[in-house]
Amino acid sequence: MARLLLLCAASGLLLAAVAAIPPPEEAARMARYVLHSCDWGALATLSAQEGLRGRPFANVFSLSDGPPGPCGGSGVPYLYLTDMEISVQDLEVNSNASLTVSLAQTPYCRKHRYDPQNPLCAHIIFVGSIVKVNDSEAGLAKKALFSRHPEMESWPKDHNWFFAKFNITNIWVLDYFGGLKIVTPEEYYSVKP
Repeated sequence: MARLLLLCAASGLLLAAVAAIPPPEEAARMARYVLHSCDWGALATLSAQEGLRGRPFANVFSLSDGPPGPCGGSGVPYLYLTDMEISVQDLEVNSNASLTVSLAQTPYCRKHRYDPQNPLCAHIIFVGSIVKVNDSEAGLAKKALFSRHPEMESWPKDHNWFFAKFNITNIWVLDYFGGLKIVTPEEYYSVKP
């Protein structure tokens, strides 16, 4: 019974946190908020695979900008990757990519009955490149990812997993009617969600 009450309280806190999204005029905060609220995103690469070479190729990846909670994360999308993955093979040829994250994966859009394509169900499109993190950043990436995706710790060691980050160069926010909003990386990293 105590476990059920704890679960209900945690769910209530999550719904309350998700319901308090930034207003549409604060696009940089919205971008940070959406990324921190999401556990996965669609990563698009330019395919290096035979028969698809040079064509767009999207794949779903788990990600995290920091442990869940109100602290807001770092804003840096971290990923746990292996060279065995087809999109990572694309990135070895061309590290440029785009990453889309959407509140459609949270209770917020379902609660308000927003279709994922409805602009009020905010989504963010990041453009940039994927880079392996250096040793000094690996601990931060590991804490960010394993706190949200504990299963990762048990993934096969012989797959040579490594921590990477999405190096953001461009940000587009769609969170209201009237079209996309452009946010600079400087604006994005200077705000708290």
